[in-house]
Amino acid sequence: MDVLKRNNVTVTGAGTQAMLFVHGFGCDQHMWRLVAPAFEDRYRVVLLDLVGAGQSDLTAYDPDRYNSLSAHADDILEVLAALDLPDVVLVGHSVSAMIGVLAAARAPDRIARLVLVAPSPRYLNDTDYNGGFEQADIEELLQAMDSNYLGWSASITPVIMGHLDQPELAAELNNSFCRTDPTIARHFARVTFLSDNRADLARVRTPALILQCAHDALAPLAVGTYLRQHLADSELVVLDTSGHCPHLSAPQATIAAMNTFLSPVPQEHA
Repeated sequence: MDVLKRNNVTVTGAGTQAMLFVHGFGCDQHMWRLVAPAFEDRYRVVLLDLVGAGQSDLTAYDPDRYNSLSAHADDILEVLAALDLPDVVLVGHSVSAMIGVLAAARAPDRIARLVLVAPSPRYLNDTDYNGGFEQADIEELLQAMDSNYLGWSASITPVIMGHLDQPELAAELNNSFCRTDPTIARHFARVTFLSDNRADLARVRTPALILQCAHDALAPLAVGTYLRQHLADSELVVLDTSGHCPHLSAPQATIAAMNTFLSPVPQEHA
């Protein structure tokens, strides 16, 4: 199988180092259009669709294989290998932040930096851990998806996006959700919301930027603090905005935070 076609990979930009953007649940690579072009003058910008999303090869979506986030991490590493890219800056949104963490843990030579946009290693609350949701909350969400996917999408996307003063943002997210195959979306949602990647954090030594919104219905501030404490070489930046998609609602602030993180460290003079 041609992995570049499988994941609908596109490559732009003029730089030597690559920057890979990986979208979140219900989205595709188009969601990075307000952020990715800002890096094309310095990086080889790589965009892809997760298998099951966007213009990826939907026939490649095997529910048994994709019953964990690990398979998506394998796909990302296969794409990077096919393009022969070392030392990549991986930018992952939401669930793909954890997919990026898994990829970096497995192949640190491939991933030089991580930019984790609105990440969460576990959505369910646990002892001494505030993920934001109780088990009953997640089950209710998944049942709503099963019974009426389009209705669920229309009701949940304004909550996810925030910025009720900009309804066009929620409308765009809703349209993206609605373009996703409902059967695949329901399966991927269950995998996403029931995953627990907390133990994987200790395996990562890649420098990471944790980029969180001040008010996020899916990832409370406690999640960002937890990640900062458990990722060995990480920094947390809290954006003064709401919602779960700052690359759409606050692209300039997102770009600025990324630029600061990626700037070369000044050399001290002897």
